[in-house]
Amino acid sequence: MRLDGDLRYVALGDSQTEGLGDGDEESGYRGWADRFAERLAATGARVDYANLAVRGRLAEQVRTEQLEDALELRPDVATVFAGVNDLIRPGYDADAVVGHLETMFAELTGVGARVATLTFPDIARIAPLARPLVPRVLDFNARVREAAERHGVAVADTALHEVATDRRLWRSDRLHCSPEGHERIAGAVAHALGIPGSDDSWTDPLPPLPAPGAWRTVAAEVRWLGSFLGPWVVRRVRGRSSGDGRTAKRPAPLPVVPCGGAP
Repeated sequence: MRLDGDLRYVALGDSQTEGLGDGDEESGYRGWADRFAERLAATGARVDYANLAVRGRLAEQVRTEQLEDALELRPDVATVFAGVNDLIRPGYDADAVVGHLETMFAELTGVGARVATLTFPDIARIAPLARPLVPRVLDFNARVREAAERHGVAVADTALHEVATDRRLWRSDRLHCSPEGHERIAGAVAHALGIPGSDDSWTDPLPPLPAPGAWRTVAAEVRWLGSFLGPWVVRRVRGRSSGDGRTAKRPAPLPVVPCGGAP
């Protein structure tokens, strides 16, 4: 990918693209899209960056709420990452969800943007109680790869690399990446797009950890059920979302100051 002159980068998505897990409500969230924008700027290009992502959004909401604004910004580079909020719900419709993603791929590439997306890693290795969702994840990834190929979209295929399921790359809620996880995703997207200076070091494994004992594993699952899964289910029953009342954190393109992609 050539990086000549000025670039405009627009990110579409949900909480991962917003940056949850990398910062907090008081200091603000950084996230992989911010980190990727900084990698673009580190090449020497002038980069203006907008992040339209909002936590809790379903794929259809990303398309209906963010796509039109993204097209009006005439991006040179765009990232689209959505679908996990759909995938974990009982009424998941693979055709509809990937259809929304493909519409975004088609329209963004149609205005000349270089577009990238991601696959999901093995959810059972991150949250063992989510093992029944593995067939959905595998099918989703296959569909995304096919849709991306049809439109010339780059795929940061995190699903193919074991490090993507390392618990150290995830926050304790197992839904959002840690700062290291966000940095790895930024590296994956940069590598998929062929950004100068990028490589496959994002796939390098972390040093091994001792295996936890059986009781510690059970205790961790119980804590996760009570602290994260339970509240999520309650919100679904009440028809509420973590993104209710929220808007994009960076709706207008602003200049990016390169910082070398440091975590």
